[in-house]
Amino acid sequence: MTSDELRQTFLNFFQDRGHKIIPGSSLVPHGDPTLLLTTAGMVQIKPYFLGLEVPPSQRLTSCQKCFRTTDIDSVGDNKHLTFFEMLGNFSVGNYFKREAISWAWEFVTKYLNLSEERLWITIYLDDEEAFAHWREVGVSTERILRFGQKDNFWGPAGDSGPCGPCSEIHYDLGEEFGCNRPDCKPNCDCGRFSEIWNLVFTQYNQDRSGQRTPLPKPNIDTGMGLERTLAAIQGKSSPYETDLFSPLINKVCQLAGKEYGQDENVDRAMRIVTEHGRGIPFLIADGVMPSNEGRGYVLRRILRRASLFGRRLGLDKPFLGEFANVVVEKMKHVYPELITNEALITDVIKTEENKFISTLEIGLALVENLIDDACKEKRDYLKGEEIFRLYDTYGFPKELTAEIAREKGLSIDWEGFQAEMERQRERARAAYNITLAATVGLRGNLSVVKIPSSTNFVGDRTLKHQSTVVVLLPESEWPKNRVDSVSQGQYVGVVLRETPFYGEMGGQVGDTGEIRGKKGRITVTNAVRHTVSGSELVVHQGGVVEGHIFVDDVVEAEVDEHRRLDIARNHTATHLLQAALRQILGSYIQQRGSLVEPERLRFDFPQLLPLSQEEVKKIQQWVNERIRQNLPVKTKIIPYNEAIAEGAIALFEEKYGETVRVV
Repeated sequence: MTSDELRQTFLNFFQDRGHKIIPGSSLVPHGDPTLLLTTAGMVQIKPYFLGLEVPPSQRLTSCQKCFRTTDIDSVGDNKHLTFFEMLGNFSVGNYFKREAISWAWEFVTKYLNLSEERLWITIYLDDEEAFAHWREVGVSTERILRFGQKDNFWGPAGDSGPCGPCSEIHYDLGEEFGCNRPDCKPNCDCGRFSEIWNLVFTQYNQDRSGQRTPLPKPNIDTGMGLERTLAAIQGKSSPYETDLFSPLINKVCQLAGKEYGQDENVDRAMRIVTEHGRGIPFLIADGVMPSNEGRGYVLRRILRRASLFGRRLGLDKPFLGEFANVVVEKMKHVYPELITNEALITDVIKTEENKFISTLEIGLALVENLIDDACKEKRDYLKGEEIFRLYDTYGFPKELTAEIAREKGLSIDWEGFQAEMERQRERARAAYNITLAATVGLRGNLSVVKIPSSTNFVGDRTLKHQSTVVVLLPESEWPKNRVDSVSQGQYVGVVLRETPFYGEMGGQVGDTGEIRGKKGRITVTNAVRHTVSGSELVVHQGGVVEGHIFVDDVVEAEVDEHRRLDIARNHTATHLLQAALRQILGSYIQQRGSLVEPERLRFDFPQLLPLSQEEVKKIQQWVNERIRQNLPVKTKIIPYNEAIAEGAIALFEEKYGETVRVV
């Protein structure tokens, strides 16, 4: 059975048992701040388990691409992977342990034809229900082992979310791969037993404090590692020997002019290059760009680690772009985003690899000097301040320094490194606080104000609206509580029950205008949004230019129409500019930020190289041609899925509801 056959057989098996096949999601988790990258198939199922969204079916199945950063340093052995595919079946309040266990056993023994003599089961310590169901399908008592929370309690994926006890299926590779200890069994770290399928009985939701509460209905979340299972089916001791990896290993052999399987040090370097080189195109295809933080740093880190170990194989010139072409060719029929973004993938890799080669030359020489100094001083570690200087001044990754040092038998003074990092943060904080002190205003005061409810925005229908004053915050009272009235000459913040004023958000500046009452008038110079205790407020900032304004006054709020139209024109222009960039530079262009003001606009997007004069000219011509066409601006409210199907562009970091407003 090949990797393609395993993938399809799994999905078909569960489709035949009433499951709806759903497409896997991006490696960049959609609207989930608790996760850096998608780590399991259940990530996109999480809202269904929590009752936040209605699933398309109570029974679901998928093949999900995943990336786990915890295993980066372990990659190089025969089993650890950062990027992998997870086959999963899910029940959202439908079936539970009996069906999950019965189907899992049927699939591995009848459809994959794995020998029952090589299969072992692990369960949570006191999960008698799971034990009984495994016995029902014919697993002998001695092959069902009990483990504690470390091994058999799963989740959450991130620092909060669904979790529960789990039961795992382990495949015995054979005594020749074991430690020869008489007590060797599943979860032994010798590598003899390979966990191929984890059945999670999701019964709880865990909050960020670690508190668990029962879910409204228990759910099933299973994950079968495609690569490990494939190795078991094909009779291999490692995923790297399967049809999924063999063309990739062969490419590294061709590039390096070496054979796999002759020298363990060479083999380890080849596995690192192959594994990281496989994950890199998938990250880029899903919108991750190299950077010094977050998921961008994960990409940069594995790319540089692959480059370092490529050098150990004699690959001194950039090679990962050529390797990526083999990955795309191997996987494009399953993940079409690879072929769609192939040019971007190659460009990003070449640019980043070229940039790192010069850093690598300097960094390796400096690390060798530090190692020599440590040996002369008879130290068995590298000093934290030295590692920090390499990292901060030369941009040499601390993880690579640690890896090189470890090969020489030296450790790292991580406490010293963290102390230097903290000193740098303190310097940055001090500079930030100086700026912050000058800009604290109405936003700071709101945290101590009791807010009745969110502001109702009506500015998409009218620019003049009668409303009621809810909160008054005079500048002279900062940071004290709100007051009941303000008078001429005071600078204030006003919260209304409803408002036509658009509050500053998403890069668009706030509206200006007037608030008029029977006894006073306020000139509004800005409107800002602020969230307090779950209430989404629009705070109108301005000065009382006439009389008095009281809480509970009925007032007329009017937006400066000419300024609003100027802002609207520039907002529309950002949409045109994004379309032009995607048309001329490529569909990989994604908005990372923007500024929309009456007089100007700014559009932020990641780009590897500066735009050429010719590209700038083409972009300007494209936008101006559309402006001259005087096309109408149309908006509509439609379901999110329908909007995406029509080609609407969603931002990775935004969380969207079931319906969205499309321009």
